[in-house]
Amino acid sequence: MDKPIIYQVLPRLWGNDTQRPKKNGNLGDNGTGKLSDIDTDTLEYLKWLGCSHVWYTGIIRHSTQSSEEGCIPSHPQFVKGKAGSPYAICDYYDVNPYLADNPSDRISEFEQLIKRTHEAGLKVIIDFVPNHVARDYGKTSPSEGHPVLGAEDDKTVHWKAENDFFYYPGTELKLPTPCPKGMEPYHEMPAMATGNNCYSPEPGINDWYETVKINYGDEHTSTWDRMLDIVDFWVSKGVDGFRCDMVELVPVGFMTWLINEIKKKHPSVIFIAEVYKKDLYNEYVRSVGFDYLYDKSGLYDTLRTVVEKNVDDNGMPVELWQSATGITRNWQFLADLQPYMLNFLENHDEQRFASDFFGKDAHNTFAPLYVSLFLNTAPFMIYFGEEVGEKGMYEEGFSGKDGRTTIFDWWSVGSVRRLRKVIRSGAYKTMDIRELTKEGLKKEEAEVFVRFAEAIRFASEDLAITKGTTYDLCYCNLSSDGFDKNRHFAFLRDFEDHTVLVAANFSNREVTMKLVIPEHAFEWMEIPITEEMHPGKIIEVKVGPMDGKKVVLI
Repeated sequence: MDKPIIYQVLPRLWGNDTQRPKKNGNLGDNGTGKLSDIDTDTLEYLKWLGCSHVWYTGIIRHSTQSSEEGCIPSHPQFVKGKAGSPYAICDYYDVNPYLADNPSDRISEFEQLIKRTHEAGLKVIIDFVPNHVARDYGKTSPSEGHPVLGAEDDKTVHWKAENDFFYYPGTELKLPTPCPKGMEPYHEMPAMATGNNCYSPEPGINDWYETVKINYGDEHTSTWDRMLDIVDFWVSKGVDGFRCDMVELVPVGFMTWLINEIKKKHPSVIFIAEVYKKDLYNEYVRSVGFDYLYDKSGLYDTLRTVVEKNVDDNGMPVELWQSATGITRNWQFLADLQPYMLNFLENHDEQRFASDFFGKDAHNTFAPLYVSLFLNTAPFMIYFGEEVGEKGMYEEGFSGKDGRTTIFDWWSVGSVRRLRKVIRSGAYKTMDIRELTKEGLKKEEAEVFVRFAEAIRFASEDLAITKGTTYDLCYCNLSSDGFDKNRHFAFLRDFEDHTVLVAANFSNREVTMKLVIPEHAFEWMEIPITEEMHPGKIIEVKVGPMDGKKVVLI
């Protein structure tokens, strides 16, 4: 696979057209998107955009406070938000009933979505959450014919190799949240350890108190087999890959075995690891067998720091750790691991780029986007609404005004509603700002969309980007006119006789960089020397504030 482009979307939010959702609103108040809202028009759009995969987030059944649309409510004392977290799984073998037009046909409706996605030429990714489950896992209408985790556990001991969970015999769970008035408090006896490795019967307010930790033992146990069966179940439905949640909290031996077992039968299935410790990258790729890893702690954090320290630049020198030179240090650290990184500027855990907490304006996205998207052949991920500059500045309920799009609340996202209107009309294909605004986007959303879509489409089609080698131009331009190592970054991408130059300006003022192409670049990338292109050639590139530019040289 050359350069995967992954589109992450929460179906619960994607198809919700409620115009004025209420803070802390329930399902009846605020509504929900459906699997059927991800229709052929939507999938045709994603294919046109250049995507290769769709990550459907929040498919597997999780705990919720709702009793509507086929849902069975969990106790509200431990459920985060009215809708509940997609990562508090209450049945690994089921689909959230609220996503289906007919809740009793939810599995079939998901299978139909998989079929539509494949027919559009796209692959399906869903979450696999191997570290923890909801506190009431298996108690809300468990799927028939499948084992229930913990059903055979010996709860008289804290730990036993054969147990699925960890217990505190004789001790009742003490939650950090109050019980709603008029309700009996949630009882868990004996208490179980909490998902974020909180080995205590009294989790704190910042712990993942809605979840319980899964026990994998010290070596192969029946828990391993049950988790393999879960993954195999979804592969049998047509799922092409899994984003594996918080794998650093799961034994390496189990993940290695699981991936190996699945790939024996289904070698094309991909596994993406949510990891944060850079010193573990090599092990997770070389030994465990993950296809891709989040590079959150690497390129994402580097770009975020550079953006945040320069978006309100007052002209003062930046310190080294705030400098764009960190981009070079990051790829040098990764070395040949670069193709295994999953690059992104947004996902459900991070703040929206255009929020007040990050880039502050979606028009500022193009300097970091051009680096994250064009620097190497690594996959790139888009978070739904990112392409129109969604700000995430709502106060939805459990998720306050934090710059994130909620995963805990019933909600509707205005920019996504407008984007869906444009998709239904087909106006996105025009790439014309006037047409896009006529069909519903705000002017600033349309402007961002045209630039963003052009970049993604180029990245998915241009051979220098999808297949080519990279040459960092920064070291040889430290004294070049207009180039500031702390605020600018430039590189070449080359494949055969095709070469592209990319320049990113992280300052808040327009610059003209006079970039020299050194002899070593011609040798390293085997660029043919011509009268037009030769060692020492200076390319003049004018780049706007917080912007990027690509120039096709050959």
